[in-house]
Amino acid sequence: MRLTVVSAGLSRPSSTRLLADRLADAVRAGLAEAGRPVEVEVVELRDLAVDIAKNLVSGFPPPALGAALDAVTDADGVIAVTPVFTASYSGLFKSFFDLVDKDALAGKPVLIAATGGTSRHSLVLEHALRPLFAYLRALVVPTAVFAASEDWGSAGDGPTDGLPSRIVRAGGELAELMAGRPVVHRTEGPVGVRDGGRPEGGIGRRPEGGTGAGGLREAFGDDLVPFAQQLARLRVD
Repeated sequence: MRLTVVSAGLSRPSSTRLLADRLADAVRAGLAEAGRPVEVEVVELRDLAVDIAKNLVSGFPPPALGAALDAVTDADGVIAVTPVFTASYSGLFKSFFDLVDKDALAGKPVLIAATGGTSRHSLVLEHALRPLFAYLRALVVPTAVFAASEDWGSAGDGPTDGLPSRIVRAGGELAELMAGRPVVHRTEGPVGVRDGGRPEGGIGRRPEGGTGAGGLREAFGDDLVPFAQQLARLRVD
């Protein structure tokens, strides 16, 4: 399998690249559990900044940029990581994905992540990155990862997972989608509350008894909530 990692970090060393590498390691570990080897290719947008500008003006990608665009198109999964500039993704990050073919990411599993100086920027994942990749019709994994300066070295606490835990969970979700497995979350309490859990046996476990409601319930137990029941809970009287 092929995993392409797009990092829009500008400095060296870069916390954006560090986060990208750790996410790639988590995906590699998840696929290894399923016996699926993966080839990882990293695209550093910093090195392609001039080529991106030339392509935007001329309409033709230089060779290095063309190879990077092909790497995204041909990948089985993509990790996209950007620093936060002015409360959104960086211009370099957006310019690169402006050049990706409009159909290249359709149905492709994508993990989104961002870095910033403060956790106040964490909503950039939901108000900027997720809509961008939804427009490109990518299959964005449920868990997005934001790393603020204070997150590095944090172990987390009861209510809030630390950065390492979020990386492992997001990487596992992308690995499951790349391996053709649905991402399953156990629900407890109100609809929408997720613990990020996976079925016993991890990524390699296949449901038994078919893919219908009965087979899924047999595989995943009473944690499976029928869609009609979820809708009923959401009704407002």
